[in-house]
Amino acid sequence: MFLQETKETSALRQGELFEEAEQRPLIIPRGEHPISRKHLPREVLKVLYRLKDAGYLAYLVGGSVRDMLLGLKPKDFDVGTDARPEEIKKLFRWSRIIGKRFRLVHVYFRGGKFIEVVTFRGPEVAEENGLEVFGTPAEDAFRRDLTINALFYNIADFTIIDYVGGMEDLKRGIIRVIGPPDLRFTRDPVRMMRAIRHAARIGFEIEPKTWEAILRHRKKIILCAPMRIRDEWLKDVLGGWSAPWAQLMLKAGLFEEIFPAYGQLIREFSPEERRFFFKILEKADKGAKKGEFSEAQILALFLYPFIVGAGKIDRLPQNSARPTALIRQEMEKVFYPYDFKKELFEQTLQLLAALWPIKYHLLFSKRMPKRLARKSYFKEGLTVCEIILKLERELLGLELTPPRGRRKRRRKGGRHA
Repeated sequence: MFLQETKETSALRQGELFEEAEQRPLIIPRGEHPISRKHLPREVLKVLYRLKDAGYLAYLVGGSVRDMLLGLKPKDFDVGTDARPEEIKKLFRWSRIIGKRFRLVHVYFRGGKFIEVVTFRGPEVAEENGLEVFGTPAEDAFRRDLTINALFYNIADFTIIDYVGGMEDLKRGIIRVIGPPDLRFTRDPVRMMRAIRHAARIGFEIEPKTWEAILRHRKKIILCAPMRIRDEWLKDVLGGWSAPWAQLMLKAGLFEEIFPAYGQLIREFSPEERRFFFKILEKADKGAKKGEFSEAQILALFLYPFIVGAGKIDRLPQNSARPTALIRQEMEKVFYPYDFKKELFEQTLQLLAALWPIKYHLLFSKRMPKRLARKSYFKEGLTVCEIILKLERELLGLELTPPRGRRKRRRKGGRHA
């Protein structure tokens, strides 16, 4: 998904665009965009109107504006304002200031809901000495990552405010970094992963200058804190767009930078194995979008091609044993140095290890042993196993024959799992 530069795209070069936009933002009146207050949760409206009524600017900002303009349902809503954190906190009884380097406010509501309220930030270069710098709406827009993520919805008059050409890029389906791509990716390499995320998630094209800068700076991604990188790839693997994301990450060379062992293995895959890798991700995406799969199931599907592709564990089980120790070692190869919730790691490991006894009995037994079927992870494991078996048959031509020397019947009371 890449856009070849034309006369039209060259006319939208960032330098020229910014010079005009900083003085004359594009204002889109209510009648020319689809966002309505009825699309906003009451908690969001309460925050916006309380800020407005207190005399502050109150904008809906970021991804929620982008998603609503695209007809998508936002996962969360962020509010931008010229009120300082202390002033915001005074307006909302149930609120808390969080963060150290740059403070923001969480406003809490019943049911565990909260709205994030952020004071407009100043120029990025002004914070290089570690100081907290507040700014104008224009300055805040220009320090955001992508043009389509820098649109503001003004609750005062229901207009969309566009400082960076985001509306035009949204209409044309373009992913464009704000400002000089080399500079922006050098200052924060994580922006490369975000550009790829949005291209994968909404099917947009990455404009040439942004894409070429990703290729030049991809090795800088490992300079970022592992926790930040982990947070980014977990969103993409679990979000429901992992197949197009992996395709773009591999093409950009970023996949191998964040998953060296997995990336190297994929480069050695046969065409059939690559097809299997992407198809299994498509199945994971389908289940994620429908809310049918747990995070452990999605991660298990993501990891399975590596687990069997590395050659230490056969696709076809020779017995009903669970290769837990070997799978743990292979998982650690992929995930190092990304530490995340131990509970999720162990759930994923349990599911993956269960695939071999489940597969063994699906293939070679007339029925599933009760001892295995009663396990808490069995239902999820069976779903994953059936997906894998179907794809292995269809794409890899897997020969599903019983292991040599296997007895046709087990003795009564024998061990099954």
